[in-house]
Amino acid sequence: MVQLTLPKNSRIGKGKRHRAPSGAGRLKLFRIYRYDPEGNENPRWDEYEVKVDECGPMVLDVLIHIKNTMDATLAFRRSCREGVCGSCAMNIGGRNTLACTHGWEEVPGEAVVVAPLPSQPVVKDLIPDLSLFYAQYASIEPWLHTTTPQPQTEWRQAPEDREKLDGLYECILCACCSTSCPSYWWNEERYLGPAALLHAYRWIIDSRDEATGERLDALEDPFKLYRCHTILNCAQVCPKGLNPAKAIAEVKRMLVERTV
Repeated sequence: MVQLTLPKNSRIGKGKRHRAPSGAGRLKLFRIYRYDPEGNENPRWDEYEVKVDECGPMVLDVLIHIKNTMDATLAFRRSCREGVCGSCAMNIGGRNTLACTHGWEEVPGEAVVVAPLPSQPVVKDLIPDLSLFYAQYASIEPWLHTTTPQPQTEWRQAPEDREKLDGLYECILCACCSTSCPSYWWNEERYLGPAALLHAYRWIIDSRDEATGERLDALEDPFKLYRCHTILNCAQVCPKGLNPAKAIAEVKRMLVERTV
């Protein structure tokens, strides 16, 4: 029988219970993942009884309330609070999403469970290390490649060509899609993942770009592109309503058509 040895920090223990004072009014239980890699303790689930009447409607509002009034040691990322920057992406109630646009009342069950994005190393608590994710995005060279001389004013584009970029340029690189993809979990060192491939397609079909062949050559790889098995988790969790799986399928189609 095969015996597997799990990492020492793989077991998540029971953490602290932060209780609300008696007579606090309407309460909601939040179970939050806590872990500090620089310490010696295993990860744990801390529980917070939150007076939700004192918070806004979004999960991020609650996290800020907890940090300001209950536990200043809680760590998480946030910036715009408008669903634009992607900083507060995390797993809420088992689903990757943005804490600033996901209401805590939308989460079913007795407790709202909040964890960092899956499959990524944890910097601390709810903060994932996205170094590899951003490196993969950089690898597709997300800028205009041209050989013709640069115009004095701007690169012109017909309205119908500009419309082809709709559903692609809106990606905010929150990493919700890539970290929800089982193919990415298994092959993240070699598979570029839904977000990077969606952006790759965005530049491939840009009528102003003059490196379509080179971009397709760079993606024609058993792992970079073809680890996608159309599981569609990426399209289900995207907080902007985009469909990375469709973009990946279009890249595969273009590779097939150019060889026929």
